[in-house]
Parts: sequence; C-alpha cells; structure tokens
Amino acid sequence: MEYYNSKTVIYLDGEFVKAQDAKTDLYGQSLHYGYAAFEGIRAYKTHNATRVFKIKEHYDRLQRSCELMHIPFPWDKNELIKQTYRLLEINNFKDAYIRPLVYCPPSMSLVAPTESSIMICAWDWASYFGDKKLKVCISSYQRPNPKSTYVEAKASGHYVNSILATTEAKSKGFDEALLLDMNENVAEAPGANIFIEKDGKLYTPALGHILAGITRATVIELCKVLDIEVIEKAISVDELKAADSVFFCGTAAEIVGVHTIDDVVFRQRWNDSIGCTIQRAYKNLVLEKVNYEVII
Repeated sequence: MEYYNSKTVIYLDGEFVKAQDAKTDLYGQSLHYGYAAFEGIRAYKTHNATRVFKIKEHYDRLQRSCELMHIPFPWDKNELIKQTYRLLEINNFKDAYIRPLVYCPPSMSLVAPTESSIMICAWDWASYFGDKKLKVCISSYQRPNPKSTYVEAKASGHYVNSILATTEAKSKGFDEALLLDMNENVAEAPGANIFIEKDGKLYTPALGHILAGITRATVIELCKVLDIEVIEKAISVDELKAADSVFFCGTAAEIVGVHTIDDVVFRQRWNDSIGCTIQRAYKNLVLEKVNYEVII
C-alpha cells in the first residue's frame, strides 16, 4: 500500500508540510522504545460532505493515552480537529484513514519527557479486512498483564504484541489472531474488539484487559437503540467456541464477521446474525444515511 506520494501533505507541530520532506530524529525515545501514543480515525464521504466519525472521542482518547503514559499533551483538541479537516481538504481525501501520532524528542533515558511533538497524516484506505468472513486462530501470545502497563492507553509499543500475534496467525494460514488475557479468557484481536452472540444476546469482554475501543462503545450504543442486550463479562474459550456467531469491531476493521475460530465453524448464517444487523446499522451511522433504527 502506498501511504503517501510527492504531493501528500501532513500536519506537523502546527504546520502543513510535504510528507516526503518531513524528518524525525534517530535518537528519539519513540523510535528506540516505542514511547508514543496514537489514534486511528476514519473519515467518510457522506451526503453531508466528508465527515470524520467520532473525532472528538478519538482526540479525547489520544489525550488520555498521553496522560497515562506521562507524555506531554499541550495542544487544544478543538484546534486539532479543525486542522484534521483542513488536512483532508488539502489532500482532497474523501474516504480516508487518519493517524495522529504524539511522539517524543531525543533521549536515551527511561524518564518521561518534558515536551513532545504531534504529527497527523491520512491516506485513502478501504475496509481493513474487506468483505470476507475471517478465519481466526487463538494466538499463543497473550495481551499484556494490566499490572505491567496501562492497557487502556493506545501506546505505540503495545502494538509489538499485535504484530507478533497477526504474523503468527498469517504464517499458519489464518486471516487474523485472537489473543487471550493473563487468565486465559478471551481478550481481543490485535487491532479490534470482539463480540459473541449466544441465544439472541451479545457478550463482550469487560474492560480491564483490553483497549476501550470507540467502535466497541458505538456497537453498545447501537444495541441500546435496537433493543439488543449486551453483557460485558469474562468469556472463556469454551464459551467462545459455543457461540452462535462472532464478530470483530474497530475503526479500521469496522464490523467484520468471523467464520471460524481454530477448527470451529460458527453454525449461524452471517446474514441471520446480530452481527450482520450491527454491521448494516454501523455503516448507515457512519455514512449518515437514513435512520439506522429502521434497518431491521
């Protein structure tokens, strides 16, 4: 995938610059230690022009991630929102993925910095998984122990764990991995949260060992509107494999169905599942189409 070309512009510490001309310091803490925080945000072309979905929530979480990781966050979030829309306009992006990144200056120490930089870039990007249903394996890697780090922070270094899990899954012929937590309960995918359907209800792992996904919160909001019960609890592997259907959700993934976990094929047809209903409702919501309440 080409993320930028000679014409692409990024936002860097208050200025718009050509992506190919932007530089970073090879002695930065972020490069050496993964000490940075970021967001993944989606912009959609709607009948009301280009809209960035839940942009305030994303920048709120970026600030919270920085606070948890002791990375300075001196920026006005309303100004960042304004400049994000300006960035899309300059690059003529309609449907795009947006990546704000807060990173740290040169330092070989293990002490939090007193200043930081922010970069915002964007690129054209379709759905992360496409339209197919996923073949998933349970990873040999676990999500980090919440006593070892702030798992609710979207910190760059945390994603080494995700890269290892996805690489392992693809090397075995699967589309994606599913990680367990330290107690061997279901946690999340490398870049998405998980919901399972059983007997007309949805279940999802409770917060504590997972990233508090903005799409996850949106799914729960949609379920309240659609009168679908959602239960947040610890989910065992046995419960997962006994589910009627399963789906992942995330900003990049949106809503994507899971066909198999290891050797288990979920028996419910995707088109008959709650996940499929949520998938349609979510698409209508982000595209600002007709009231999503009527789609079922």
